[in-house]
Amino acid sequence: MVCMNENDNEQPLNLDIPDHLEYSEEHVWVDRSVDPAIIGITEYAADQLGELVFVDMPEPGSRVEAGDEVVELESSKAVQPLISPVAGTVKYVNHDVADDPSVVNGDPYGEGWILKIELDDDEPDLLSAEEYAKVVK
Repeated sequence: MVCMNENDNEQPLNLDIPDHLEYSEEHVWVDRSVDPAIIGITEYAADQLGELVFVDMPEPGSRVEAGDEVVELESSKAVQPLISPVAGTVKYVNHDVADDPSVVNGDPYGEGWILKIELDDDEPDLLSAEEYAKVVK
């Protein structure tokens, strides 16, 4: 696990960036070790958004292309789209997150997963944990 401890003017970053996941520059993580692949937002994204109050999920069976805005994340601070880093078909949405979006803030890499997508065969352009750590540094 890559952990970041970077002192900047505001506060030190101490983020979990699990090594077994892959990441997009839009702060989305993908776990391709399971089928269907699991997608969520990183701890960094959850921290930046603040406490989530609403998550607008797509319908299972929806087609997704890499670069599509597939989920709308609403917090008291902002409304932010989740940009899918992968192409495929939405198989499952996390109803626990839809019912209580704060689950994402509390456990973004576990119970706070957002979608499960059956991936197309193409290779998505994703970052390793080490590469992603440099993006949020």
